[in-house]
Amino acid sequence: MLSRIFALIQARNLEFLRDRAALAWNFALPLFVVLGFAFAYSGHSFSHYKVGIYGSHPHSGFFTTRYIQFVPVKSLDQGIAWVDHQKIDMLISPNTHRYWINKSSPKGYLLARILAGTESSSTTYHRAVVKGMQIGYVDWLIPGIIALNMMFSALFGVGYVTVRYRRNGVLKRLKATPIAAFEFLAAQVISRLWIMLLVTTIIFVGLKLILHFPVAGSYLDLLIVFLMGSACLISLGMLIAARIRSEEFAEGLLNAITWPMMFLSGVWFSLAGLNPWVQKLALIFPLTHIVDAARAVMLDGDGLAVIAPHLITLLVMTIVFMLIGAWSFRWE
Repeated sequence: MLSRIFALIQARNLEFLRDRAALAWNFALPLFVVLGFAFAYSGHSFSHYKVGIYGSHPHSGFFTTRYIQFVPVKSLDQGIAWVDHQKIDMLISPNTHRYWINKSSPKGYLLARILAGTESSSTTYHRAVVKGMQIGYVDWLIPGIIALNMMFSALFGVGYVTVRYRRNGVLKRLKATPIAAFEFLAAQVISRLWIMLLVTTIIFVGLKLILHFPVAGSYLDLLIVFLMGSACLISLGMLIAARIRSEEFAEGLLNAITWPMMFLSGVWFSLAGLNPWVQKLALIFPLTHIVDAARAVMLDGDGLAVIAPHLITLLVMTIVFMLIGAWSFRWE
C-alpha cells in the first residue's frame, strides 16, 4: 500500500511543479496582497471607529457620538489585548474614568481628542498605559493572508484537480489498478500538504525579511498550526470533490465555500462587535480556527496549551472530512 501511495504522491508532485503558472501564483498572490495593504495603510487608517466599553454603558456625552461603534468588553485584560492588536481603537471604563489607546493608532489618538472635548468637570478621564507589543494593522493582517492563501491552494489545488481527473478519465483508469479510494485520497493530501508547507514557509520568511512583523510565540508552534490547518483544508477539498464530475459545478461550489470563509473568519477585520450569531457561525469554518490560532502564537505569544481547542477542532474536522470523503468517493 505504501508503495502505491508513494507513486501517487510522486506523480502529483511532478504535475504541480511542472505547472509554472499555478506555482508562481501561489507565491505571488499573498505577497501582492500583504505588500499592497502595507503600502495602502502606511499612513492612513479605516474611517470606522470602534470603542470597547468595560463596565456600565452611559448614554450621554462621548457615548452618544455618531459614527462610533461601542462594543461591550467582558474583561479588562481582553479589552487591553484588543487595543494592543487594534481590534478596537479605544477601551474605556466609565466606572473608573480610565481609557486605553494604542500609541501607534491614528484612530485612537483622534478618539482621545474627541473624548477630551466632550468631558465635563465631573467626568475627567485619565489615560492608562497600554503595556505589551504594539501591533499594526498589517502585522495583524499577515496571519490571515497566509491562512487565506493556504485555503485557496488546498481547495482549488486538490478539490478542483480531482474533479478534472474524474472528467478526463484519469480516475477511471486508476480504478482498474489495485489502488483503493483511501490510498488515492491519502496520496493527494500528503502531496499537497508538503507543497503547501513549503510555499507557506517561503512566503512567511520573505514577508518577515521585508516587513519585520513580530512573532511573539514559538516558530514550532506556528508550524504545527499551519500543518494541521493545511491538512484540514486539504481534507475539505477532497470531500467536496468526492463525487462531483462537472468542473463548472465544482468551481461554483468551491466559490460558495471560500467566499463566506474569506469574509467571516476574521481575515480582513476583527469579528468583535459583530452579531453574536455571526461570531458563532464563524466557528464552523476551519479558516477561523487557523487564523485565530496563528494570531495567538504570533501576536500574543501563546503556546500549544492555549491554542489546543483550535488544534483539536481542526483535527476532528480533518478526520471527519477524510472519512466521509473516502466513504463517498467515486472513480467515475
